[in-house]
Amino acid sequence: MTASLTSRGPYKKGVQRRGEIIDAAARIFARHGYHAGSLRHIAEEVGVTGATLISYFGSKEGLLVAVLKRWQEESSRWQGPHTGLEHIRALVMLMRYHTTHRGFIELFLTLSTEASNPDHPARDFIVKRYEDTVHGFRKQLLTAIDAGDILPLPDHAIDLEVRSLIALMDGLELQWLLNPDLDLVSSFQAQLNITISRWTGKSIEEVALETQGWLDQVDSGRAATP
Repeated sequence: MTASLTSRGPYKKGVQRRGEIIDAAARIFARHGYHAGSLRHIAEEVGVTGATLISYFGSKEGLLVAVLKRWQEESSRWQGPHTGLEHIRALVMLMRYHTTHRGFIELFLTLSTEASNPDHPARDFIVKRYEDTVHGFRKQLLTAIDAGDILPLPDHAIDLEVRSLIALMDGLELQWLLNPDLDLVSSFQAQLNITISRWTGKSIEEVALETQGWLDQVDSGRAATP
């Protein structure tokens, strides 16, 4: 038992230190970009040596991969079981999540811009992330159409709607980073209601009531869950 407890101590400390390094790297990469954010900066912020970083992640690129995996895990928690039009409405909850995790948005937008360079190490991850998002939203719109929740749309219109929705999210988030006084959640929710109004043929006022009612119901359900 003594040996077991002793072995767990260093392991637990190592896991904690690894997490601290990933968090620090995310902050540095978000602040300076991948190329300008050096291992020395990251090591200094955590209080370790560069050799320690290499021992955990093998290379700077390995550390970036760990940061991107952490971001993907954290940002996927908002999704829940919602499908179809409910999945689209749940994007309001994603905006709420982002307002309390500013660093993740800074990191993603910074790396997305840098990844326009074909040689950037995050290029494949960012490209796939956007492809997966387009595919996922397209699937949800088709589900909503099949359920009769929105009007039928031709394939080219679905692709345009999906890419416009992604552009809306990224654009408002960037403006919020530049101007924290912007109400990101309310701005997105208002524009989303306009979009759903166009998809459904309902008035914006009616859609706004439906969206808020659905969000209130989800919030109440979460509050009641132990």
